[in-house]
Amino acid sequence: MVVERKMQPLPPPEHRRVFRFVTFLALILLAFSCWALVNSRINNAILIADANKTPLLTGDEDNRPHNNDGDHQTSIPASVPVNSDPTVSAVRMSGPMVRETPLAAAGGGEGSEGSCDAESAQLRVYMYDLPPEFHFGMLGWDGKTAWPDVRDARAVPHYPGGLNLQHSVAYWLTLDILSSTLPGNLSSSRPCVAVRVTNASLADVFFVPFFASLSYNRHSKLRGRERVSMNRVLQAELVKYLMRQEEWRRWGGKDHLVVPHHPNSMMEARKKLSAAMYVLSDFGRYPPDIANLKKDIIAPYKHVVRSLGDHDSPAFHQRPLLAYFQGAIHRKDGGKVRQKLYQLLKDERDVHFTYGSVRQNGIRRATKGMASSKFCLNIAGDTPSSNRLFDAIVSHCVPVIISDDIELPFEDVLDYSEFCVFVRASDAVRKGFLLRVLRNVTRDQWNAMSRRLKEVAHHFEYQYPSRPDDAVQMIWGAVARKMHSLKLQLHKSGRFQRTHSES
Repeated sequence: MVVERKMQPLPPPEHRRVFRFVTFLALILLAFSCWALVNSRINNAILIADANKTPLLTGDEDNRPHNNDGDHQTSIPASVPVNSDPTVSAVRMSGPMVRETPLAAAGGGEGSEGSCDAESAQLRVYMYDLPPEFHFGMLGWDGKTAWPDVRDARAVPHYPGGLNLQHSVAYWLTLDILSSTLPGNLSSSRPCVAVRVTNASLADVFFVPFFASLSYNRHSKLRGRERVSMNRVLQAELVKYLMRQEEWRRWGGKDHLVVPHHPNSMMEARKKLSAAMYVLSDFGRYPPDIANLKKDIIAPYKHVVRSLGDHDSPAFHQRPLLAYFQGAIHRKDGGKVRQKLYQLLKDERDVHFTYGSVRQNGIRRATKGMASSKFCLNIAGDTPSSNRLFDAIVSHCVPVIISDDIELPFEDVLDYSEFCVFVRASDAVRKGFLLRVLRNVTRDQWNAMSRRLKEVAHHFEYQYPSRPDDAVQMIWGAVARKMHSLKLQLHKSGRFQRTHSES
């Protein structure tokens, strides 16, 4: 039996048109949703991959400190092959980027109430946004945000201790400039000497946040299958990056600030970047056409002994030693004076002159020894300067500077003769000369120098948060003073720039 099917009547033509339009619109919305979902996942994957970059060098790093008094010299190839090592591409940087820090965007920023702004600061600083490998990535920071959260001083990445600390200047400057636009208590007590600006056209100076000294200490040696040391790779990439920047090309880098404080740091890049203003410990390993007092800043070492307070500083009669020296004795070049002085002073009953290092509680012994001595000898080593001077200052032990070529931090505003004794190297090695000089200093004269030491000691303290007239603010002040003469030169050189470009 055949069952007849009843045909359903077709909907009217206008209903069919509405149905097709609704179906088409639904398909369009579905396609757009799929595209948005896929695009979002791709972007998230890129962000996660970028934020979770692993350190360029894995495994145990060489944490042995390198004292600038030592003879350590890294053997480095003559040139950097462009693509000779996979790590080269790993740190290659793109063009200039300006990423606002989450902290400044959260309500700080330039000109906000309670913060240091571009109008009130002596120095407006533009800081390049370098990848973490050049700065806090060396300290284990993961780089998930543009910069570390510096609102909590206890939570900022810690710099390695020991003699590494001597040359940590770039670390303290970077922390300070990151905090310069923060709102609240942290920035309210901070001196308004330098402030970060994110508009390059407002900047007085361009700060390059490369921890060059730590890179030298940690990354100079080849590791694993590396053919070029990571220290050298970072320098090569930094040079290429800066040379591409419009801000560098405008004045040839003269208004840029770079911090190769360790005398062996940035050996390969220093000549190429020599137009910039360097922050150095001394000029001992620099030819005068690359570094000189006219354009560069001498900054103090970070002392490694404990600072004495005014009330726990032993008086003249409580310091039984006349003179104190503990360190490497057998030096080359200008440091040979140490060997001669050792032979002259080693048997003096009120002089401590012996070999010493940071090993076996060396820093603790130096802290106690300097606090027990009236005078502390600061003798030229492989370089004109050493951390010993600043250890003596915070120990209120009157420094005796025997280093003819030494340059001293902030000497344009500090008179070191008020709290130091200067002896020429040729005189110091004359038998009996140095002891006569020191023993002829009366108690009243020593007390006057000791009082002045206590007054100036805070100028040599690195700390975070920074405080008025400490080492960080003194460095920014020195940069600001240099910028006055530099701007005069740059403005004079640019007098006819527009005329020549239009002719």
